[in-house]
Formats: sequence, structure tokens, C-alpha cells
Amino acid sequence: MEAKAKITFVLPNTLQKEFREQIVKDGYDMRGKSRWISEGIVTFLEMRNYPELVHLSNQMKGFGKMESVVITRDLKKFMDNAVIEIRKHYPALEGVQSGIVRTAIVQRLLRS
Repeated sequence: MEAKAKITFVLPNTLQKEFREQIVKDGYDMRGKSRWISEGIVTFLEMRNYPELVHLSNQMKGFGKMESVVITRDLKKFMDNAVIEIRKHYPALEGVQSGIVRTAIVQRLLRS
């Protein structure tokens, strides 16, 4: 079995509601939430302008909801490298990992 890592992130109530509805629409059950988000992160981090998008999404407000997902260790490493890349461009940016997950969710919702 593949090694897993748990990550926690915060997001606005409306975004949480939207992505939970979309997971069901896409045919995933709530246990599939981690898979849906993982797929979104992979797709998002393949975009050339992901550092800029994370920076822009950092202006979201009202992070009332906390979520956790379980991802593969490989994806966690991929995200850790992305955090380093984003910090090169935006050294003062806070909560970069949370920002990656939030932005990936938004991008996946925009494409569905």
C-alpha cells in the first residue's frame, strides 16, 4: 500500500459547500473527497502560472471551515516543492500549502 500523508487546510464556507456538491456531481462519494482534491492538485500544479494563482487566491477571506484530506507521499513531495517555488516568487506569502489546496479546488470547480 502506498504511503499517505494527511494535510489540513482552511477555506471559506461557500467554497466548502461548492466543492462538496461538485464531488457528488462528479460521482465521488464523500470518501472520494481526498481523491477528488488530489486530482485537482496534480492538475493545478501542472499549470505554468500556479504560483501567481496561489498568490491571487490568497486574497480570499472568511476561512471559516477546516478540512483534512489524505494524499500520497509523492503528492506531498510535489506540493512541498511547489511551496518552495511559490516562496521564491512571493516570499511573504503565508499559508502556502493551504493556498495550493484552495486554489486547486477553485480551478477544478471552474473547469467542471
